[in-house]
Amino acid sequence: MATSTRTEKETAAALTREQLQHAYRIMLLSRRIDDKEIQLKRQNKIFFQISGAGHEAVLAAAGMLFKPSHDWFYTYYRDRALCLMLGMTPEEMLYEAVGAAIDPNSGGRQMPSHFGHKALNIVSASSPTGTQFLQGVGCAEGIQRAAALGMSEGFQGDEIVYVSSGDGTTSEGEFWESLNTACNLKLPIVYVIQDNQYAISVPVEVNTAGGSISKLVASFPGLFIQEVDGCDFIASYETMERAVTHARERKGPALVHAHVIRPYSHSLSDDEVLYRPPEERAKDAERDPLTTFPKWLVEKGHATTEELSRIQEEVDAAVLAATDDALGQPQPDASTVYFAVYSPDVDPTSEQFDTEDDPQFSGNETTMVDLLNACMKDEMRRDPRILVFGQDVADVSREQYAGQVKGKGGVFKVTWGLQKEFGSTRVYNSPLAEANIVGRAIGLAHRGFKPVVEVQFFDYIWPAYMQIRDELATMRWRSNNAFSSPVVVRTTYGGYIRGAIYHSQTGASLFTHTPGLRVVCPATALDANGLMRTAIRCDDPVLFLEHKHLYRQTYNKAAYPGPNFMIPFGKAKVVREGSDVTLVTYGATVQRAFAAANQIADEGISVEVIDLRTLAPWDKEAVYASVKKTSRVIVAYEDSMSWGYGAEIAARVADDCFAWLDAPVKRVASTDTFVGYAPQLEDAILPQIDDFLRAYREVASY
Repeated sequence: MATSTRTEKETAAALTREQLQHAYRIMLLSRRIDDKEIQLKRQNKIFFQISGAGHEAVLAAAGMLFKPSHDWFYTYYRDRALCLMLGMTPEEMLYEAVGAAIDPNSGGRQMPSHFGHKALNIVSASSPTGTQFLQGVGCAEGIQRAAALGMSEGFQGDEIVYVSSGDGTTSEGEFWESLNTACNLKLPIVYVIQDNQYAISVPVEVNTAGGSISKLVASFPGLFIQEVDGCDFIASYETMERAVTHARERKGPALVHAHVIRPYSHSLSDDEVLYRPPEERAKDAERDPLTTFPKWLVEKGHATTEELSRIQEEVDAAVLAATDDALGQPQPDASTVYFAVYSPDVDPTSEQFDTEDDPQFSGNETTMVDLLNACMKDEMRRDPRILVFGQDVADVSREQYAGQVKGKGGVFKVTWGLQKEFGSTRVYNSPLAEANIVGRAIGLAHRGFKPVVEVQFFDYIWPAYMQIRDELATMRWRSNNAFSSPVVVRTTYGGYIRGAIYHSQTGASLFTHTPGLRVVCPATALDANGLMRTAIRCDDPVLFLEHKHLYRQTYNKAAYPGPNFMIPFGKAKVVREGSDVTLVTYGATVQRAFAAANQIADEGISVEVIDLRTLAPWDKEAVYASVKKTSRVIVAYEDSMSWGYGAEIAARVADDCFAWLDAPVKRVASTDTFVGYAPQLEDAILPQIDDFLRAYREVASY
């Protein structure tokens, strides 16, 4: 437990009678809302319940020390008392429980206790355990980088970040990744780990080696660690005060390990009687802060029994009134389901982003690598909020070497020279941890930055998939447009480079299947430049796939098109006109389809080749118009044939253009295997010109 720097009496004396009674009011209110939700769930008036019972004391203490609408909060589902202390109302909590349209947490889109409140800086919480840690670190990093860049708009002088979880969540790798960065950067963040000894039914000693997370993290440099009885309000207040002061004075991160209890089951989907004996639960009950704290208030003269009775009556009345209010609220209309999947204000498919017909060319033709680099330089000059980071993206990390070495600037040199021009506060290397890169970017985006981050190879994006699928893509929708994360995730993509299994992957369908995420895959240097500019300027998260094979090809070069050249998302390009067959593709297969179409023309077959350029959204109108003209269509993609991206295009064409089809929709794709290293294997696995020729002949002769 924390070593006290003052007596209980001194700590209590620092708080007024009104503050102590208010703390009890909040703790009781939190418990009463839990109880009411349990009742409503059993009456089938709400559909889920998970409580913060037993955690109230440390959370009420934290809520008194953090500043609502000033500090930032990344909570988890037991943080009810904290949110109430910060200013959320019982009505707002019960609106979420009933799924009301006016619910400020999510507009009825998330389950109860997934807190989020824009006005209070409580960032929308989600169900995956531990994802909030990296986002909180990114938010705290934003505070630090804003100060270094002299940015004051939207930032306070002494703000800090709160991030919390239960003890079970500390088993997640992202917790450890977040601590690594928080300590490395000495960030102003306070971790509150609420240890109730159980992760659902799994006890702490199974989750945590040695059974104590505070002992386990003791070797992290600069981490200010405090351990406290989280059921003791006075001890919790004193401990939280030290941690908050440490972070607010910019001394680095703090971690409070609070020992609490869980008097109720994990949730109403769980029954703790099945795995916790009566004597263990009875021992916990003796520490219940809703029993011990009011007794202490009376014993120490901070409240009378009459005052406590009055508080109880007021709380019960407030919860009853809030319940009546919430049960009378309408649920969101079914017509709203698509609201805020993407930004309702900035549409990257619109004419605002279409300057493609007016390029301002200058200089000689150059490669995709160079035009991507030029675009990022343009945009970083235009917008000081843009940050670029990832593994190896900087020229140097040891700045004393700057000027002595040429600089790295990415494995493929796409970010070369950015650090030299814009400095290490805006362009920097990250740890080799993909979730760390994306999670931090989400938190930075919450603070108004525009992160353009790099995952070095698509093959290694999977550690970040949780952050991309469950956090980045859902943030706007799940918060009902209160929060957004307009991050650009750049990653190299695809085969045809003798890269074998782990440098040739093309799993775009897993990301195009994710609502809220834009997915881009340019085939030429010019398209890469225009689409990257749109990706940076739009207000949605974007996965930008840069095909390694196309980086330095001579056939796709272009001159620099100027600093305002943009291509809207969802606008395909007809790269070859034709009348007999439509070929729909993207990425590295565009050139192969094009070359095959030129060859097959000698046999009298005219093929129209369409480059989609963006995969989500895709240009249905252009594809359908071509299919209606040719009546035959082939969809080609580099991914495996089965369950690949092209299957969706083929299905849509079959559904919507059936009346115009004179042949079945055909696909050209890779084999349902991994990509081999030996040239003969790779050539057999990936689509080649001969594969396109066969497909053209088959569909044309049907």
